[in-house]
Amino acid sequence: MADAIAHRGPDGEGFFSAPGVAFGHRRLAIIDVAGGKQPLFNEDGSIALTYNGELYNYQELIPELKAAGHTFSTHSDSEVIIHAWEQWGEACLNRFRGMYAFAIHDENRSCLFLARDRLGKKPLYYSVLDEGKLIFGSELKSLLVHPSIRRLIDPVAVDQYLAFGYVPDPRTIYRNVRKLPPAHFLTVTRKKTIPEPQRYWKISFANQALDRREIIQELPSRLAEAVRIRLMSEVPLGAFLSGGVDSSAVVAMMSGALDKPAETFALGFGAGGPNELAHARCIAERYGTAHHEEIIDIDPLGSYRAQAAIFDEPFADQSAIPTFHISAAARRHVTVALSGDAGDELFAGYRRYRMFRMEERWRRVFPDGPRRAFFSSLALLYPKLDWAPRWLRAKYTLHEIALNSAEGYYRSVCRIHDDMRHALYSDYMRSQTAESEPSHIISEAMNRADTDDPVAKAQFVDVTTYLSGDILTKVDRASMASSLEVRVPMLDQEFVSWAAQIPSRFKFGRGEGKYILKKALEPYIPEKNLYRTKQGFSSSLASHFRKSGPQQLKNLLLSDQFKDSGFFQNDRVEKLIDMHMSGLADNSRALWTLLMFEGFLSQVHYGTAMSDSRQRRPLVSAIQ
Repeated sequence: MADAIAHRGPDGEGFFSAPGVAFGHRRLAIIDVAGGKQPLFNEDGSIALTYNGELYNYQELIPELKAAGHTFSTHSDSEVIIHAWEQWGEACLNRFRGMYAFAIHDENRSCLFLARDRLGKKPLYYSVLDEGKLIFGSELKSLLVHPSIRRLIDPVAVDQYLAFGYVPDPRTIYRNVRKLPPAHFLTVTRKKTIPEPQRYWKISFANQALDRREIIQELPSRLAEAVRIRLMSEVPLGAFLSGGVDSSAVVAMMSGALDKPAETFALGFGAGGPNELAHARCIAERYGTAHHEEIIDIDPLGSYRAQAAIFDEPFADQSAIPTFHISAAARRHVTVALSGDAGDELFAGYRRYRMFRMEERWRRVFPDGPRRAFFSSLALLYPKLDWAPRWLRAKYTLHEIALNSAEGYYRSVCRIHDDMRHALYSDYMRSQTAESEPSHIISEAMNRADTDDPVAKAQFVDVTTYLSGDILTKVDRASMASSLEVRVPMLDQEFVSWAAQIPSRFKFGRGEGKYILKKALEPYIPEKNLYRTKQGFSSSLASHFRKSGPQQLKNLLLSDQFKDSGFFQNDRVEKLIDMHMSGLADNSRALWTLLMFEGFLSQVHYGTAMSDSRQRRPLVSAIQ
């Protein structure tokens, strides 16, 4: 199990075993390189820890713990976790500021304690085996090599994956494996069955009362502090730099905190792909960074299986490919990199927030019944126009206005809409997902939000679902595949809690989002970088698929292995391909999502530690 995740820790390994428990650890040495080996123990060896992550406030906790009588034998943040557990028990999580997934075995309390950080920056998978054993690991692949694991694909998880492009917490693609959700812990004792995880923190958007001038004044210093505490490292450290608002802000604050040029890394695309290198160079020159550029040609059809092997589960965010490449480029120079992720979620940068705010105004004006009837009729009459400019593609927006808030927002984030998914499904898949409603994930998240502000509700949904399920999963797996640790300053818990109090009306201006963030950063970032059109860290799939021709896609999505899955109707999949190739519809997102499921089947489900007798076993019989 430890060998399966050696890429996460190439600097060493450690093991611990006692009656009824065993830990394995792979180490990426960053803090206390000489003394921070794991598993780590307290003074008498009664407490053992295995831990992935960083505590940025660990030095602040040491004096308090020493005053309470604890003694330290290392200079690592790992030892702080052990003594904090001894001192405060489960409440130690309220003291930690950082990113982490860890396990503690406490012999005196006869328990195993698993915990994951507030926003889900570090992953933790676990499974209860048939014989009652609990196994856990940082990646699904570490569980899949266990001889007792059963690979039973969950049809509901497949349905959720096709809807969102990832499998939302706490499910995984397998029925008997779970993810520990962000901001949760799990306490297991020998005498009890495995309990449900417990939540210890929730982001609040309730008190949006900050003053606009105050925000503009405070934001740079608050971000600078979040960046500064993430610069602690005994190994080389740098930053990703796209030249966009968020990464530029991180580099600006980083440069102000270092006494030497920051190492920055930018990625460009060849063959006519989007290129942001000039914008990145502008920031690099302004702050005198040691700047590195890499240009790649992305071949989605040639790389999707490699992506599937990295993620273990089906994962359809195509920007994972460039994220992997920029991580590999950075790892040649540094061991730690800062990124600008989470600016869109915190400051309403996505276009869907503006659309949702507009749709909510219509919902307030029109009573529910007449609104549904009127806008549903308009949506049916309006042509699909996938080929047209974005402002003409109003069919989905009309559909969304006809629905209630949660259903409408679900449609805006959905990769393969319900009607298309159900048309693709086999009879077996339809029977297994008859009660599956991926939209309920959105409605349940909205119901948990402690605000009536529509934009804040949407932000709460994204922070608690999309951010951990997609963005942070992408960054963690794509970077750790190259043994690179990525730190995300905008997801500092103090910065996040403060940003959640910014009234949503301040986040929009000039017809776009993140306006208050941009205003606050005007002294630090040139206007041409702040107010340019967002390109995103991705590439166009539609044109790639059409250039490759229908036969290559059909060879993959109509292969014997994909057919044997038993989940889809092959003629409907073929029709989806033909419609895209004809130019009458843009089905690229749906096709990529299906391709990544095929990659999961070939590279993970059938491809990892599977005996020859199971290589060709149809999935339907495996499920049954």
